[in-house]
Amino acid sequence: MLKTVVKKGSYHDSVVLMLLTNQISTIEGVKKVSIMMATPANKDIFKQSGLDTEELMASTANDMVVVADIDDDSLLDTIMKEIDEFFKKQSASSEGKKGAESVKSWDKALKKLPDANLAVISIPGAYAALEADRALDEGMNVFMFSDNVTIEDEKKLKEKAHEKGLAVMGPDCGTGIIQGVPVAFTNSVTPGAIGIIGASGTGIQELTTIIDRLGEGVKNAIGTGGRDLSTEVGGITMMDMIDAMEDDDTVKVLIVISKPPAKEVREKISARLSVCKKPVITLFLGEKPEYHEENFYHTYTLDEAARLAVSLVRGTKAEEGEVHTDRSEFYPADAKKTIKAYYSGGTLAGEAAMLIKDALKLAIPPEKAEGFMLKTDGHIVVDLGDDVYTQGKPHPMIDPAKRIECMQEAVDDESTGVILFDIMLGYGSHEDMAGALLPTIKDLQKKAEAEGRKVFFVSTVCGTRRDYQGYDEAVNKLKEAGVIVCETNKLAVRTAIQAIGLDFDEPEKEIRPRQTSDVVPQKASEKLLQMLSEKPKIINLGLKSFAEVAEQFGCEVVQYDWMPPAGGNVELIKILNFLRHYDGLDIDEANREVIAKVVASQPVIKDNVRAKEVIPEMREGKVILHAGPPVAYENMPDPMQGSCVGAVLFEEWADNEADARKLLESGEIRFIPCHHVKAVGPMGGITSPNMAVFVVENTTDGNEAYCTMNEGIGKVLRFGAYSEEVVERLRWMRDVLGPTLGRAIRELGGIDVNPLIAKAIAMGDEFHQRNIAASLAFLKEVAPTITKMDMDDKDRYDVIKFLSDTDQFFLNIMMATGKAVMDAARTIERGTIVTAMCRNGYEFGIRIAGMGDEWFTGPVNTPQGLYFTGYDGEDACPDMGDSAITETVGVGGMAMIAAPAVTRFVGAGGYEDALRTSTEMTEITIDRNPNFIIPNWNFQGACLGIDARLVVEKGITPVINTGIAHKIAGYGQIGAGTVHPPIECFEKAIAAYAKKLGFTS
Repeated sequence: MLKTVVKKGSYHDSVVLMLLTNQISTIEGVKKVSIMMATPANKDIFKQSGLDTEELMASTANDMVVVADIDDDSLLDTIMKEIDEFFKKQSASSEGKKGAESVKSWDKALKKLPDANLAVISIPGAYAALEADRALDEGMNVFMFSDNVTIEDEKKLKEKAHEKGLAVMGPDCGTGIIQGVPVAFTNSVTPGAIGIIGASGTGIQELTTIIDRLGEGVKNAIGTGGRDLSTEVGGITMMDMIDAMEDDDTVKVLIVISKPPAKEVREKISARLSVCKKPVITLFLGEKPEYHEENFYHTYTLDEAARLAVSLVRGTKAEEGEVHTDRSEFYPADAKKTIKAYYSGGTLAGEAAMLIKDALKLAIPPEKAEGFMLKTDGHIVVDLGDDVYTQGKPHPMIDPAKRIECMQEAVDDESTGVILFDIMLGYGSHEDMAGALLPTIKDLQKKAEAEGRKVFFVSTVCGTRRDYQGYDEAVNKLKEAGVIVCETNKLAVRTAIQAIGLDFDEPEKEIRPRQTSDVVPQKASEKLLQMLSEKPKIINLGLKSFAEVAEQFGCEVVQYDWMPPAGGNVELIKILNFLRHYDGLDIDEANREVIAKVVASQPVIKDNVRAKEVIPEMREGKVILHAGPPVAYENMPDPMQGSCVGAVLFEEWADNEADARKLLESGEIRFIPCHHVKAVGPMGGITSPNMAVFVVENTTDGNEAYCTMNEGIGKVLRFGAYSEEVVERLRWMRDVLGPTLGRAIRELGGIDVNPLIAKAIAMGDEFHQRNIAASLAFLKEVAPTITKMDMDDKDRYDVIKFLSDTDQFFLNIMMATGKAVMDAARTIERGTIVTAMCRNGYEFGIRIAGMGDEWFTGPVNTPQGLYFTGYDGEDACPDMGDSAITETVGVGGMAMIAAPAVTRFVGAGGYEDALRTSTEMTEITIDRNPNFIIPNWNFQGACLGIDARLVVEKGITPVINTGIAHKIAGYGQIGAGTVHPPIECFEKAIAAYAKKLGFTS
């Protein structure tokens, strides 16, 4: 029975999840399990494993998914507990480490390290090319550990890098050394005078470690990726690096290695190297050169290349390696014994296959078999790092499981005479692979002996004495167990071949005069020379261990805690890249223009009048304004419809509920979104012609905005109540409160809003759920004028008492202020700043500057929070109201930190949660508002300018503080909490804007 658990928004690196999967699979009762991020590629792997479920397929690339085949349902709890413990241990192991500084976006990474010159990328291949493209645009070289990048993307990236004077190392680049700094799966190698350029990972490791153990060192070792020398790519990175290393005077000898390149590319590389001014050694795996040329050497094995390089640096011949072992029990050739070879990487496996074929004197190469470097007459050479074996599973350099399984199968084959394998040391490799394999090796030795057979175990340890695993320790462990340990892979393969009675020839080469071509070397770019001449400054996307190692070697590093942008949606990522690179308009500058309007705004409360006096659309016929984007009456939630009933009774268009509902359903009443007429309304937002509204003018631009007044708490119209008490209060507000405030405001010549906000935010208001300070500040402004006005004393008392009692009174003023400010800002009809957010209980809608009046909508969510006694989430109405204009302008939930007193009421845990929330909101905004300084946020300004691109890229939606209405009209408010917009609103908005600018899929 398949059980699925989806951890939403819980991103973890694939290597970590592979190790976790292995651990969980050992739990008794777990038939099969897979734990991966729900990327499209991983979903295919789940399917291939028979572990695809509906929950999995509905998940996104940012979700961690556990699918387990179990019979006992209770076992799922055990699995999840084990998973939690695993991550706790992971977290604990990193505590106390200094570690690179972590960020969650490119912008933050570049801000921390503006002169970064190397992006190290180890993320899923589907996204690696897109992030590499961004890195190149930021002027950075790219080291791409990631694989599964299309060759078309690789070519485009490398051509772009070449044009910019940069380099792309990879994809599928496992190893690199830059100025002695190890990158990715690399050994700790002594710096020196030798430069290496290689397509491979383990090949570079073998070369560099032999050189190190021989007492010399490596300046730079650059991996190009296995396809760089293909016909399609044409050796772009290889050619650029040859130019750069030739111009680097500190490199005395250059080694170029590769698996067999395309014929025309090989000829191009050889022609370029033939005119190199310094000694060059080539190794094209699979070729058996018969001669060298003067200062241009052609080698057969990695061992030969390394020893020759050391000899050239020293000016004296390096000694050949030897294997000291008892050969008396080696098999004769007529025993027909076979070699089973299991390697961690393709280059060492390829070299082993080449040498075994040489020894077997195979005139005709054997047919290729998937997953095998060699499979002929019982002999096999396997690269366990091949995708066939690693898809969805840990790499053999970090996990011994597959190699153990292969060794067991090999001993079961009576023809097996030798099991040949490598042990890779260095950063990224298993902490004790020799120790992990020994129990199996000892068991298999006993098994073969019990059956009267001898199986030789032959190994090579690829590492240096500076590797943290300990080279000598690994060698000695193996030797003590009877393993024949050889210094290099060539020696190990030759020993294995000799153990079955065979050998290969390696004749001495003559040195001929160099044949030079007419190629004119290109001058290396300054950027490449700079990268090769100083320690890199790194932005690391992916595996944290890569950052930690670079830091140990004195590099400046920023750890980018990457998650798939745009939820892993490749189309949206392309849209984001289009908008980022669009050269017809500087979108960032347009966005800055929009927020400059916000900062420059000077909102002033000008009056309080009846709605129809300032909204022309309300002067003809029966008109009701509502919150949110357009919605038909029949789609309004029950509380909003209840508010409409109250408005009809208030306007005396009907004198009872039944007739009011008939009128509302008749089509006679025209419904208009508040936003369409410069207005906003709380919750249902229902506004009718004779309701009293505040008039707020943005005096900077001369535009106005309107909002009804706050009714207080309890049964109120905005939450759907429409009793006689509700209607009478509205009439009192129309006839007494509104005119009184209007007169006072006019006598004062208007009231500046910005000072009120600045004072109140410093006193703990966030202007959505908490307005007590601002409400009292407003009362302080109007009370002196009201007290001296010529009016009925009871009315005066009632007005002041109502203002004193209504803690949320300023909310509606803030809403009108936000509307006036954002309406002025959206006159800049360019860019991606959000200019309105609102909801109607049916849909959530947003506007962005570059799309003017157009709404982008998605299904509205139901708030999460705390409920009054007797109510819970089952009673809640989907979210509604225009009050999210407060968050749009940067307060409300966006400024949660300003009001720690309210955080628990809206469902947050306290100050730390408030801080975390507001800090997260800075990820999707482009600046801070200097007008609204928050003292307990280190006197930083409130968030400013929600960028729809950032929302989509990071999958972070604005948090909105809100009241919670009962889903049935008449009950009123039943709690308070927070709600998030559906991200599809923002996705639709940026897609539409990109289309407007010319984007095509």
